[in-house]
Amino acid sequence: MRALAVTAVLALAAGGLAACSADSRETIRFTFSKREAIDFMTKVVNDYNASQDKVNVVIDTSGVDVVSASFVRGNPPDLMLANYNFEVARFVQRCALTDLADTPEAGRIREDLKPLLDQYGVCPGKTTVLPYSVMAASVIYNKEIFAKYAIQVPKTWDELIAACDKLKVAGVSPFYGTFKDNWTIGQGWYDYAVGGEVPVVDFFTKLNKEGTTVGPNSQTSFSKDFAKPVDQMVELIKKYTQPNAGSQAYVDGNLAFAKGQGAMYLQGPWAFGEIAKTSPDLQLGSFPLPMTDNPDELKVRVNMDLAAMIPTGSQHQKAARDFLAYLYQPKIVDAYNASQLGFSPTTDAAMPTDPRIEGMIPYYTKGAVYQGASVLVPKTIPVFNYVQSIALGGSVKDTLSTMDADWARAAFLAPKLPSDTKGTAK
Repeated sequence: MRALAVTAVLALAAGGLAACSADSRETIRFTFSKREAIDFMTKVVNDYNASQDKVNVVIDTSGVDVVSASFVRGNPPDLMLANYNFEVARFVQRCALTDLADTPEAGRIREDLKPLLDQYGVCPGKTTVLPYSVMAASVIYNKEIFAKYAIQVPKTWDELIAACDKLKVAGVSPFYGTFKDNWTIGQGWYDYAVGGEVPVVDFFTKLNKEGTTVGPNSQTSFSKDFAKPVDQMVELIKKYTQPNAGSQAYVDGNLAFAKGQGAMYLQGPWAFGEIAKTSPDLQLGSFPLPMTDNPDELKVRVNMDLAAMIPTGSQHQKAARDFLAYLYQPKIVDAYNASQLGFSPTTDAAMPTDPRIEGMIPYYTKGAVYQGASVLVPKTIPVFNYVQSIALGGSVKDTLSTMDADWARAAFLAPKLPSDTKGTAK
């Protein structure tokens, strides 16, 4: 079935190319991987096509598997807007993407976002990826409950615990947990706890250098560096979540939170739309989870929700760059990010105006951000399963030690690039 689906997609794309060639315009294939925003980006493509008579863009939403296969066949897309992760970063590591350093768009990207890209790998001396949409995530809170019990947004660990105790005494679940779905623990509880205390970029840089030696005797390890924040995460889970957290899934949490059954919810902005389906007028906000008693250390979790790339194998480089420039016009890139509750990566970007995410703006603006630790490990390490076991009562020490062993094993088995001097888990 999958093969048939891929064949159908390619046939449609080929049909589109043939149809468009009739008007003599140069056709480029544009892959887009954000399914929730297909309607938005389709309109952008249609507007671009109608705005000039030189280039015709065909949008392809078939997904990363089809894109990867097209690289193997020597027929990659001409322009990609893809979620930036280890799968996509392979093209960067193999230098299969063109250098965009000379484009005006590259000159508008915030410098402080570069380390978030480089964590996945680089093509030495080249700028082959440009961020397009940055998604920031932090604690979602019910402003109405906070106001009812005169609770201020906590900025330190002690203030957070005091707020939780006050809510618990009042009969309100401080946090609504959805531990039936392991990803909600990984991207929320685990990422927020670790990122709020551990310098994530620095940690993974050191971990990569450790490579196959990660373990009980290494200077950097999950068991050594993540133990404290994960212990704090467990404290919040045990003391301050509702009794049935282990049996609640993401959809259950959205409904319950919309009904006021919790004061805080560790989800990203994607949950706002789901909550609004039940309670469209509920007053919500967001703030970074405080893990220390220093407010200056507050940060928000971010991920590169979309990044732009032009493969070296594209036969339509100039046309692809023209459409790239169109996509990065402030009126388009800012409108896209506003529609998705994301942040534009450009130095001249307009900040979001949605009150639900305004609490994250000061941190994003000054670069107080971190990339989630859960997304910086190979897929062969089932981090979501591991942190779910911890949330349901498993041993923190044993689980983190298992992650150490997994990392060392993945480093040993990882393919070596010419620039490698030591095995790393890429």
